[in-house]
Amino acid sequence: MAKKQKQFRPKARAPRGFQDRFGAEIAAEREMLARISAVYESFGFDPLETPAFEYTDALGKFLPDVDRPNAGVFSLQDDDDQWMSLRYDLTAPLARYVAEHYDALPKPFRRYAVGPVWRNEKPGPGRFRQFTQCDADTVGAPAPDADAEMCVLFAQVIEAAGVDRDDFLIRVSNRKIVDGLFERLALADDEGGETRLTVMRSMDKFDRLGEAGVRLLLGPGRKDESGDFTDGAGLADAQIDAVVGFLTSTVEGDDGATLQRLSDIVGATQSGAAGVQELVAIADQVPAAMRGAVAIDCSIIRGLEYYTGPVFEADLTFEAKDDKGRPVRLGSVGGGGRYDGLVKRFKGVEVPAVGISVGVSRLLAALALKDRAIETARGPVVVLALEKDRMADYQAMAAELRAAGVRAEVYLGGSNFAKQLKYADKRAAPVAIIQGSDEREKGEVTIKDLVLGAALSKDIEDNRAWREDQPAQFSVKRDALVQAVKETLARER
Repeated sequence: MAKKQKQFRPKARAPRGFQDRFGAEIAAEREMLARISAVYESFGFDPLETPAFEYTDALGKFLPDVDRPNAGVFSLQDDDDQWMSLRYDLTAPLARYVAEHYDALPKPFRRYAVGPVWRNEKPGPGRFRQFTQCDADTVGAPAPDADAEMCVLFAQVIEAAGVDRDDFLIRVSNRKIVDGLFERLALADDEGGETRLTVMRSMDKFDRLGEAGVRLLLGPGRKDESGDFTDGAGLADAQIDAVVGFLTSTVEGDDGATLQRLSDIVGATQSGAAGVQELVAIADQVPAAMRGAVAIDCSIIRGLEYYTGPVFEADLTFEAKDDKGRPVRLGSVGGGGRYDGLVKRFKGVEVPAVGISVGVSRLLAALALKDRAIETARGPVVVLALEKDRMADYQAMAAELRAAGVRAEVYLGGSNFAKQLKYADKRAAPVAIIQGSDEREKGEVTIKDLVLGAALSKDIEDNRAWREDQPAQFSVKRDALVQAVKETLARER
């Protein structure tokens, strides 16, 4: 007798670096995105939606982690043999859109965009391969005026997302001062630009890895905690010292002193002098009330190669701990900068552009760590279905509540009373509606305030007291159902 072949059953698991989300987390993100979008619109930006996929050649060679498969993106080949990739960010699709519709668009063109992006990078704590971004960009406006406006907008957006003004800092630097540094290091003529790009990406990790880690990345290379080895830029010791000196030239709380140091380091170079001048103009245009939230910081590099001028990063500064009480470094929750050459890839002419991007998923996770955990979202009012032949009546109750703006549903899993109440509890329902034969004969319904009942149950010591005093449960006439529910919900707010 042949042996019965074991049926294959796939393991139920989310792909590594991706996550399932449900209920309150999604509601919290939706609310945050609404607040951020409202700030964007108040500055005159209009929404734009682009496809999840772009042709791979439209994305360009601007992606970090070039040593990983697919150059950091998830790609597939279409039936016409053209390669498409899931968008890595919302900026490259914008450049394609502007180039495609250039003549019809007003200049400057101001747009904001919200949506998921995908990165084929190594995942880690708080670092996912799919996450939501919320961008705003101005295309067609040169530096430094549009850049100064972006800094102010960035600060207002982070504050609108729920972060106190004292708990974040918009750090500002400029790629041109980095170009000036490269001139000093004799890297300006680096053939192919690979060494410069490796140096920039190493510099961009200064805040996370510190001086020791960045020195390794600038030199022979670095092995991380998992054992993975990243090849270094291979700079000489003197060059490494110069880079570290540049990264540590920021004078905290004194933009004037920082700008003077920068001028001393790179002011003798053409690129460096231009970069310092732009930073001076940005610092001058930031309103006095916002200057505590915006600061010049030489350690801000930004890892993407397409930046050509000022760059920004939103950094959270408050302390937080994980669920085991260990301190957690929160760091950047968004960034951006000027990218005057991105549209040029399509048009052949330089089009000035500047933008910011907020990592909403990371921002939500950071706020949750700061004792601001996402509260359980209030569920719908649940109409209990005690009699199967009265389902039309129960559905009518739910329909009346929904028509009055109250979220409501009818229980559809059987007639067991205890099971229905347990379901309502799991759904975080604030109210349960009960109508059995006794209530129906009286023309009434029973309103069970589940929130109040849960609170009172903590103070009641025996069943007798619970039966004798039920302030969380009362009856009203059937035609008073909607009003009674709305009043109950209003008391719970």
